[in-house]
Amino acid sequence: MTGPLRDPAHRVSRRAIALWLVEALIGFVLLVGGAAAAALWIDGAALPGVAGWLSRHAWTLPVAVGAVMLPFVVLEPLLRYAVHRWELSGDVVYARSGWLSREWVFVPVGRIQTVDTAQGWFERALRLATVRIRTASHAGSSTIKGLDAEVAGRLAEELARRAELLRDDAT
Repeated sequence: MTGPLRDPAHRVSRRAIALWLVEALIGFVLLVGGAAAAALWIDGAALPGVAGWLSRHAWTLPVAVGAVMLPFVVLEPLLRYAVHRWELSGDVVYARSGWLSREWVFVPVGRIQTVDTAQGWFERALRLATVRIRTASHAGSSTIKGLDAEVAGRLAEELARRAELLRDDAT
């Protein structure tokens, strides 16, 4: 009988909180902006009943959207940081992610085909990177987001080195 999965050993960079906060703020601005645009469209329209009340109080739509979404904007980056972890142990990369639903990923190093690091604009500004691990399995690729750029580079190099060694041993 096995017990619960243990946490992987390493956290992502604390700067990932800032990255996820910026991403959440962009989504927040787009949602509230869309609600404000809808409110401007609805505002003053001669509509009967409930729709008429909404047309006279159209400003409540972006306020309600903002009030509902703001706690998520603040809490989501903190919850993601608390959950996102990774570890390279022996011949397996182990990662955990997800704040609403959790995902545990185990990638055998011997099955790795390519390892890449990627940096978007915000990641580069915050000196962060994402490691992408591609395998031949049906599950496709795995990613570890929010790593310090130097850590991501070292991890990618080590994964590529170990994968090459294991491929050489298998032939």
